Amino acid sequence: MDKRPDNMTTEELRAELERLKDNLCDFEDMHSFTFQKTTVHIGAEMAQNMQTEFEEGCRKYKEQIEAIEKALKDRDQTTGAH
Repeated sequence: MDKRPDNMTTEELRAELERLKDNLCDFEDMHSFTFQKTTVHIGAEMAQNMQTEFEEGCRKYKEQIEAIEKALKDRDQTTGAH
């Protein structure tokens, strides 16, 4: 996210929300493919590091998504739009 949600237009917020959701989905798909659909062998330490990075990445995406959703909700309540 280049700008803070309160400095973005409603259209920018919606576009950013869609982008973040798509990125999270892609990130989850890539992780799922790596750990469930391939026969690639990686050591336990590397697997743990990858899992930790995955969880941290998901957490960051979800925090950004929540911030955008909150900004949109606050904006809708302020303007009276539904």
